[in-house]
Amino acid sequence: MKAKHSTTLVCIVVAGLLTAGCGGGSSSSSTSSTPAAGTTAENQPSSGGEAPSEAQAAATGDIPDNQVFLTYGDPTAGYSIRYPEGWARKGSGADVTFREKANVIHLVVRKGAPRGKPGTKTTYSRMTAPDPVTGKRLRLVVDRYEYGQGGKVAVLDLATPEGVDNVDAYRLIAKSFEWQG
Repeated sequence: MKAKHSTTLVCIVVAGLLTAGCGGGSSSSSTSSTPAAGTTAENQPSSGGEAPSEAQAAATGDIPDNQVFLTYGDPTAGYSIRYPEGWARKGSGADVTFREKANVIHLVVRKGAPRGKPGTKTTYSRMTAPDPVTGKRLRLVVDRYEYGQGGKVAVLDLATPEGVDNVDAYRLIAKSFEWQG
């Protein structure tokens, strides 16, 4: 009888441990400030009613107010311009592009005279190429500036997705363009 009682007691203890290990019916929960594996602060959902964080705004393409700008210059093409730190650069000299997410800074220097007054601004929109994974296309708003000097013209395109507010940062970039020499 004693062996039967011990076996029953062991079965009850094991069943209790199994139930506790599976979380059986516990209604308590805990929160953690550490993101789950495979996630970052940028892709964490915000809690309802809060203003989006700076990281979330950056994920949509907004250039943050505390963005650091660097100067890129090309002595052969004869100009300098500021651009956001961390943006990828493609090309150089007379045809250079800086890109981050769907934001684009594209500068082309060529021979000729500007079509309007130096520093002329034109705004237009265009669609991006389809995303290779989703096929989705974004509408970009492009501010185009033309700067002329000494038989050369520089055409600066500042593109950002529609609805993204990069006005202040792009104004800083447009005003930073300078002819050298």
